[in-house]
Amino acid sequence: MAPLDATARAFEPQAVGVAPDAGAAEVAAALNGRFGHLDTPGIVAAALAWFPGRIAAVSSFGTESAVFLHHLAAIDRHTPVIFIDSGRLFPETLAYRDRLTEWLGLTDVRTVGPPADRVDRLDPHRALWMTDPDLCCRIRKTEPLVRALDGFDAWFTGRKHFQSARRAALSLFEADGARVKVNPLLHWKPADLAAYAAKHDIPPHPLASRGYPSIGCVPCTTTVRPDEDVRAGRWRGLEKDECGIHLGLEIESDGSGI
Repeated sequence: MAPLDATARAFEPQAVGVAPDAGAAEVAAALNGRFGHLDTPGIVAAALAWFPGRIAAVSSFGTESAVFLHHLAAIDRHTPVIFIDSGRLFPETLAYRDRLTEWLGLTDVRTVGPPADRVDRLDPHRALWMTDPDLCCRIRKTEPLVRALDGFDAWFTGRKHFQSARRAALSLFEADGARVKVNPLLHWKPADLAAYAAKHDIPPHPLASRGYPSIGCVPCTTTVRPDEDVRAGRWRGLEKDECGIHLGLEIESDGSGI
């Protein structure tokens, strides 16, 4: 951590041009202006320095996750990494999480998931994904993430412009409620990811070679044809392209009737 400590003063609020008590939107705008020109390692280092001990990475350990995690581990492998186990993931994803954690030397991977009693009450037949997929994602993914991010002021994501029309307009730093989200791989293309993975001999997700370029829960993930968008296999046939964790993390209370 010495390199980050040595440059800490360069990341103080006054050095970036933002008030110490500024809100997330103002902070994100200032960080984009100050650090938006940096490459991925620079963005990761800047975010870690700006939010010392107050930033986590959120990773699905999917097909593209290892590239960002490789960057993170090279700078600070002790950064908390939050992994959401919805209870409906592919066994291959769980195994990949374990393999990458060991291979990269990550020391603080936190697996979180929904409380069993809440799932039993709202999804007793495990078919909620068919009748109300938004609620299914909410109780299995969004709510656990809200709890896991308590105490953090910012979080890293692995989103990229090429993944969907919705994501094409994202900024490197963005506000999400009271927190700042950081998207270090935003400008990367599929060829960039493949070249980096090959250069560093990164282990691939076991399902990547079987036609799954984007992987979520088993019931809501299908294979993708070569001519399709990489996320075409997510919630296929539904007017849905996000699980909800990137659509704002404010959630209603348990007594809200959901």
